[in-house]
Amino acid sequence: MTEKEKMTSGDLYLPDGDEIMGEQLQCLDKLYDFNQTRPTQLDKREAMLKEMFAEIGENCYIEPPLHANWGGAHCHFGNNVYANFNLTLVDDSHIYVGDYTMIAPNVVIATAGHPILPELREKAYQYNMPVHIGRNCWIGAGALIMPGVTIGDNTVIGAGSVVTKDIPANVVAVGNPCRVMREISEHDREYYYKDKKIDFSQIIKDK
Repeated sequence: MTEKEKMTSGDLYLPDGDEIMGEQLQCLDKLYDFNQTRPTQLDKREAMLKEMFAEIGENCYIEPPLHANWGGAHCHFGNNVYANFNLTLVDDSHIYVGDYTMIAPNVVIATAGHPILPELREKAYQYNMPVHIGRNCWIGAGALIMPGVTIGDNTVIGAGSVVTKDIPANVVAVGNPCRVMREISEHDREYYYKDKKIDFSQIIKDK
């Protein structure tokens, strides 16, 4: 197995070989160009993301600056995904994000790790584990999502959380380390913020 193949296998590998570095630099050049686009160049950004990402659905919006080890080359985004400023994708392995998921500013989604054993880190060994984020999730500002984590559909990750383990669907989870605080409930069908009630008649009218 080559070092490039080990990148997405979960095995330890050395990331500084010519094959890996040459391809990675090409991806980073595309990312640089994406981050230089003007706010009015929405069509250009959309076309660039389709070229940069492994998969990206319709009506996705990523606000520059975007930071990504491989420029999104190992990222699979569904339809209607929104990401605000300073999304960091440590995409040395695959990152999957489901339809309608929203990502707040300064979120980090990391697939890469290094061994605890100092002698291996000294030699620059690395391993990568894929991250899966479900459909219609909301990832709060400054959240850190660690390698190998899966987050279930509809789940909300609170701002500043450090997600080190899997989080199930249909919950609100917060903290460091991130833990389930509660399930999404009937209360959430009535209130959107503290004592602020949802006016469904207005929402239907807006549509």
